[in-house]
Amino acid sequence: MEHPLALAMAIVTLGGILAGYRIAFVLAGSSALFILLSDTPVAFFKLLLSRVYASALSNWILVAVPMFILMGYILEKTGVAERSLHASQRIFGGSPLGMIVSVLFVGVLLAASSGIVGASVVLLALIAMPRLLDAGLDKPTAAGLVASSGTLAILIPPSVMLIILGDQLQVPIGDMFAAAIGPGLLMFFFYGAYAATRVIGLPRVENISDQHPLRSLVEILPLVVLVVCVLGSIISGIATPTEASGLGAIGAIVIAVIYRSFSMSQLMESARDTVKTSTMVFAVLIGAVCFSAVFRRLGGDELIFSLASLFGDGPWTILMVVMVGIFLLGFVLDWLEITLIMLPIFAPIVAGLDFGNGLAGTELLVWFGILIAINLQTSFLTPPFGFALFYLQGVLGDQITSFQIYKGVAPFVIIQGLTLALVIWFPQIITAFIPN
Repeated sequence: MEHPLALAMAIVTLGGILAGYRIAFVLAGSSALFILLSDTPVAFFKLLLSRVYASALSNWILVAVPMFILMGYILEKTGVAERSLHASQRIFGGSPLGMIVSVLFVGVLLAASSGIVGASVVLLALIAMPRLLDAGLDKPTAAGLVASSGTLAILIPPSVMLIILGDQLQVPIGDMFAAAIGPGLLMFFFYGAYAATRVIGLPRVENISDQHPLRSLVEILPLVVLVVCVLGSIISGIATPTEASGLGAIGAIVIAVIYRSFSMSQLMESARDTVKTSTMVFAVLIGAVCFSAVFRRLGGDELIFSLASLFGDGPWTILMVVMVGIFLLGFVLDWLEITLIMLPIFAPIVAGLDFGNGLAGTELLVWFGILIAINLQTSFLTPPFGFALFYLQGVLGDQITSFQIYKGVAPFVIIQGLTLALVIWFPQIITAFIPN
């Protein structure tokens, strides 16, 4: 077989990950091991150091990652996000359909203000799940709506995933953010349409508050303004993602002060959690840089291409093989590992293909990146390692069974697949939002 060491490296790495070892250490360790097992000169270690420095440690765009994470944690821990959800529920009323719309609306707001799936799912589960059940929605559908709405945080900008994808593809982050708007709105509509069919005929529940809707609108307005300013400054080109992320973090503090919910202890707790999360992200990034460099030197890209060619060598066939492969990996791996391991291998292959849809250069790579983002969103909802399922089960405990959660998320996974298919066949869904 061609490139046996590359195949062995892939098997050893996947085995280490499935065995439960830390992803970053598995990636870096397998890289060092196969440098020694191959005829690669030891001097290659020095090349790896320079690549790590250039790709991760000195990459200015990646500063946006911890800043957006900090922004999300501040909004969560100071209660700003929770307050926005309550205000949204009062605006849309106490009908079953109103509850569905409010959950989706706040899910989008949380996605656009934090990009942290865990925070979104936990908050929605704690606050919205009881109200959805009171409105008459069955447990599986309510669980599916909460979990899937929380995963919008990984797709709707400013998403950490989109920043990593844009960096790996070497395309403008602003273009990635703009391109994700169309699919995000589509998914919002499809989620709502499906959930609405599950509440047809259900009676209206009692009003959840006698507060005037205008006052509720004023309460939610600062968060909406923050989101618009952050995204608008990036997409319009006024600010870089790094600069806008700093604006977002400061804006989150300002909103907390306005709501009189800010304290230094909350800020320090948010900062500590940001360090933990960012450290995990960058450790995996460094390990993935090493893995990608060694794997490609051993002929890994040629191995992957030859395996994909077994199903045909047409551009659409290769794209389908990549999409199916990423979807299946989502059952056992996290989005970050899939992105950092697979993208450096497949991006050069896809960049050289002609799909006959009028896309080329940066537009083609942005389209490919959004396809991957939508695909990877399903990894949060697919067992056995769907993190959104873990978060939901952890919050609800014995109130709901794992089977009910799996049953509830299944239609939403299908909806994500439908959205992916539409974006594949109609790339205008993403290109329409990209600035010229």
